[in-house]
Amino acid sequence: MTEASAEQPRAHAAIDIGTNSIHLLVGRATGPARFETLAQEKEVVRLGAGAGDMRVLSDEAMNRGIEVLRRFRQVADIWEADISAVATSAVREAENHDTFLERARLEAGIDVEVIAGVEEARLIHVGVLHALPIYSQRILVIDIGGGSTELVIGHRDEVIDIRSLKLGAIRLTDRFFAVEPLDAHQLDACRAYVRAAVEPTSREFAEHGFEVAVGSSGTIETLAAMAVARRGGDPKSPLNNLTFTADELSAVVGDLASATTSKERAKLPGMDAKRADIIVAGAIILEQVVAAMGATEVRFSSFALREGVLLDRMRHTGGAPRHHLTDLRRSSVAHLGEQLDPHVEHSVHLTALALELYDALDDVHCLSPGRRELLEAAGLLHNVGLFISHSAHHKHSYYVIRNSDHLLGFTDHEIELVAQVARYHRKSPPRDKHVEFAALGGDDRRAVAVLAGILRVAIGLDRSHALTVTGLHTLVDADRRSLTIEVVPRPAADVSLELYSADQRKDLLAEALGLSVDLRLASG
Repeated sequence: MTEASAEQPRAHAAIDIGTNSIHLLVGRATGPARFETLAQEKEVVRLGAGAGDMRVLSDEAMNRGIEVLRRFRQVADIWEADISAVATSAVREAENHDTFLERARLEAGIDVEVIAGVEEARLIHVGVLHALPIYSQRILVIDIGGGSTELVIGHRDEVIDIRSLKLGAIRLTDRFFAVEPLDAHQLDACRAYVRAAVEPTSREFAEHGFEVAVGSSGTIETLAAMAVARRGGDPKSPLNNLTFTADELSAVVGDLASATTSKERAKLPGMDAKRADIIVAGAIILEQVVAAMGATEVRFSSFALREGVLLDRMRHTGGAPRHHLTDLRRSSVAHLGEQLDPHVEHSVHLTALALELYDALDDVHCLSPGRRELLEAAGLLHNVGLFISHSAHHKHSYYVIRNSDHLLGFTDHEIELVAQVARYHRKSPPRDKHVEFAALGGDDRRAVAVLAGILRVAIGLDRSHALTVTGLHTLVDADRRSLTIEVVPRPAADVSLELYSADQRKDLLAEALGLSVDLRLASG
């Protein structure tokens, strides 16, 4: 008999696959935005250690990670928990991350989502908001991981600005502190590197301002414990909501710099011995971020990514699978479109036509419901490349979407698919000779082709940007060999240009669905 009960809400498990550690949190909702912890596990795996600036996951690192995931799966099963697993910078940046994801699915029974840096930062913000009494204040969140540092300016539920920087405790240890003992040159070089990397973000964040600086992650927890120990307090006492000053941080960094080997640092009061080899790099990152942002103190949050994932998952349970863009996704897509698309009204209109066609062909394309919102995002963003240049703007749209910091609520893979659908809204169709398209799995390649095919037809149906097509009727013959799309015009409107343009753009849809496509004016 399991711990789960029919009278209780379903348990959920969040797994955070980081560069340094893998965390498991199993919880059950006890009210709106509240949960009780049923199980919590952490294993130091070092997925990103010695990986050539995170380019490759070694076989040894993958083996360690898969073994931990297998064990965490067993713990989650005790509580019959749904599992949401996310991977951050080490997996995100590795050229062989597909191998790790496939092994996780086959050997551990866990589907892992690789999340973009800005999505990681958003989820950390969600976690922090539920750990500290700071909801009504404007906050700066600092989370230092093994491979990246996430920075957020937020107020209440709103993310005002967000950055993910390739500054992590393992990444910078490999770069600056691979050889012991420490010397002043290594410390100076690391400080200069971090200062240069943080400066552009600090300048932009200064425009927003903040009232409270919050630090999360194991690195900052260790630094907080060391600050407590320097005060004569108990570093093993609960640290959530504890505040330490910038001066105290400087003193801790000085202690770390004086201990020139990992063995010496492991003996310092408050030190987590498992972090002794990477803590100097992490401490310098926090030191430089605090200085650049002008923070006088840092408040520690024991909640971070895993809690954010769990709370986000609980927020979306209890209903049908998401079929439309969520408010968060829609607002971030709309924000990017409004910034860069010179024809927003056109994009909104043709996206509505594309979704109407998608829904009408549901029994023909048989794509999963989640693909619909990717089509919606791609339709709203297909023209953002015009911000760079009209020539080859479809390729520019791919680049802008793929590298935007504004798309919140999407996984890294979803952003890639949205970018590819937008990239193929015109010109050459997707082909295996295209590197990004060839890297997709078979189901994803078909989805991109179908969605881009639908989008092309919808774009043609508003060729004049006059919003003259108000709806569509679709007819598929009994043998499923032909599709007829009847176009419903606005009263007295001439849609001959729209019919011609959509007909010129129908070939990709016909090829993707394996049937002929004809367009005509709706009778009556």
